[in-house]
Amino acid sequence: MRRLWLAMVMGVIGLGLVLGASSAQAAHDLADILYEKGQITKEEWLRAKADAEKAEEEQRKARDAEFPISVRYKNGFDIQTRDGKFEMLIQNRLQFRFSYPQEGDSLAPANAAAADDKDHSSFRVRRARIKIGGHGFVPWLKYYVEYDWLSNTMLDYRLDIAKFKWATLRVGQWKIDYNRERVDSSGTQTFVERSIVNAPFTLDRQIGVRLGGHLFEKTHAYLVYNIGVFTGTGINNARNDDKKMLWMGRIQWNFLGRDVPFSQSDVEYSPLPIGSIAFAGAHNRTDRIVFPGSRNNTVVDGQFEVDQGVQEFAFKWNGLSIQEEFHVKHVTNETNQQKTTSYGAYAQVGYFPHALIDMIPKELEIAYRYAFVDPNEALRSDVLREHTVAANWFFAMHRNKLTLDYSHLTQPGFTPEDRVRLQWDVSF
Repeated sequence: MRRLWLAMVMGVIGLGLVLGASSAQAAHDLADILYEKGQITKEEWLRAKADAEKAEEEQRKARDAEFPISVRYKNGFDIQTRDGKFEMLIQNRLQFRFSYPQEGDSLAPANAAAADDKDHSSFRVRRARIKIGGHGFVPWLKYYVEYDWLSNTMLDYRLDIAKFKWATLRVGQWKIDYNRERVDSSGTQTFVERSIVNAPFTLDRQIGVRLGGHLFEKTHAYLVYNIGVFTGTGINNARNDDKKMLWMGRIQWNFLGRDVPFSQSDVEYSPLPIGSIAFAGAHNRTDRIVFPGSRNNTVVDGQFEVDQGVQEFAFKWNGLSIQEEFHVKHVTNETNQQKTTSYGAYAQVGYFPHALIDMIPKELEIAYRYAFVDPNEALRSDVLREHTVAANWFFAMHRNKLTLDYSHLTQPGFTPEDRVRLQWDVSF
């Protein structure tokens, strides 16, 4: 009788070789049951288990040889070769936005033609993008591509040689590592859109190369550095307008010994505080002074010399997030030697009240932001200001969230503008 039971186990194992891992697992389970009931000896049980494991391994090798690619869903559709040499993660993102009285992105409320327009609202798909990233040949040769369907624009295409964390080389086009607010994805922000500070001071996407890395990790001397050189003429513009390039450098001090990712809102309720202080600077000789932007017909190559810098602070802990930047920008028009100095700053705070009051849903975040832009320090009455409050409901972290924000914007010479925006952002 015992031999009959053992033969049954072997038969199930053989079936596993034909039908797959589920039958091999059934052999495991059957051997366990028979051993517990005393139908087979311990030696027979161990031999049956070993045979079942061998059958599983043979079945796995046969499957890999027949189809050497695995597919799974992990924040996107993840395609990998079973040897680990190649990987491709495909993600899609949609952003639906209602705005009243107008779209109101960045500095649009300061536009003279629209600043007092109270009668128009808009509803549109603000962003519709596909993102593809992964590695090839070795895990440290990484790539990333991002495309926007609405504008038919290739946003990012970059290659990272990241064998050493202390020295990573990147080539291609991307949002260069200058200031946190711009580098933060529009899908991981606390508010519907970036502050009014973004447009006049961002370096946006550029084509070039940079060296960066992490030093002294897990210590209070933890530093992150980035040094790069770029064409300096903006997104998808491979032509440098003169022989002078855009040079940029950034140093970030993670003073608590833990990294601070480029993402807003403390959706993870960070159990340990994380914080950073950063400084960055850039020098450019170019035919435009804002990015993205186009060249004016009357401008000559290298007409503007631009020197700018930013100071930055970020902090997260147990549902609290704080972020701040202060910008200064000096522009010299080389045709007439006219000099202009601009200043701008914002500070924002977000908080999940569930961390303080348990009965409040953990998906709710409230936030406030203040920002100002002084386009020309020589003029006394040109300062733009923004006050924005927001509420977020996170269905699935930043991957599925609803944001409602209200802004009060002022510009000298115009009636103060009140703006309401509702946005659903979903990634899959």
